[in-house]
Amino acid sequence: MPSYVITGAARGIGFEFVRQLSVQPDNVVFGLVRNKSTATKLLELADGSSNVHVLQADIADAQALKEAATEVAKITDGTLDCLINNAAFLEMERRHLTLDAYPEEFLAKDLRDSFEVNVIGVIQTVNAFLPLIRKGTMKKVLALSSAQGDLDAALNVGIAIAGPYSVSKAALNMVVVKYAVRFRDEGIVFLSISPGLVNTQQGPPPPAVQAEMVALKDRLEKFYPDWNGKPLEPEESVRMQLEVLEKATIEESGAFVSQHGNKYWM
Repeated sequence: MPSYVITGAARGIGFEFVRQLSVQPDNVVFGLVRNKSTATKLLELADGSSNVHVLQADIADAQALKEAATEVAKITDGTLDCLINNAAFLEMERRHLTLDAYPEEFLAKDLRDSFEVNVIGVIQTVNAFLPLIRKGTMKKVLALSSAQGDLDAALNVGIAIAGPYSVSKAALNMVVVKYAVRFRDEGIVFLSISPGLVNTQQGPPPPAVQAEMVALKDRLEKFYPDWNGKPLEPEESVRMQLEVLEKATIEESGAFVSQHGNKYWM
């Protein structure tokens, strides 16, 4: 029975990972959320699915993650096949700002918050579940990154906004490399993936963000002329990511790829 842990599973891409993986009755799927009381949609899915378990753990809380790993081990007999690090932080109100335009009182805060979740939180999550992964059969760890964390893409397309988020995702890609090198001999595959440009909005973005997104869309269409100009829905993005994950081998461990399994980011 393949087992999966997905962080940030309450909504969006994380929820869709849980939904798609739980369709296979042989899979055992664990959705980790920061707050169970607000994870209504996920809890409803779990109520109707015998193979879905919902656990509460903030990835910024190392002790909570260890306790979650203990709960998983009780159900899986001490093993885990795949860990999907989906939880992330993006400061929405200031995502449209360039680093030089940042209000001084928020710059360091947003950088720290981004690193605490997107880098340190992922490391803590991997470390908490690593003993189970080492005993698993599939032995795969996926980290959701972003094309904004790719230096060439940011430079060539001209993406100057969302500095704290982008910097933290670039750091995350190096984290994946470090784990890949460390555990290559044990056959554990570590992969960093961009889910593509995905529509995860639960409400209209602020006007400044809307304006920046229009400008970004124009630049993306120039750089990716065959792109249809539309964001992916979570269902399609997750389906593509799972295909990449399934095909990933130890020879590819440490790679940073798109939902296509290559460097095409749209």
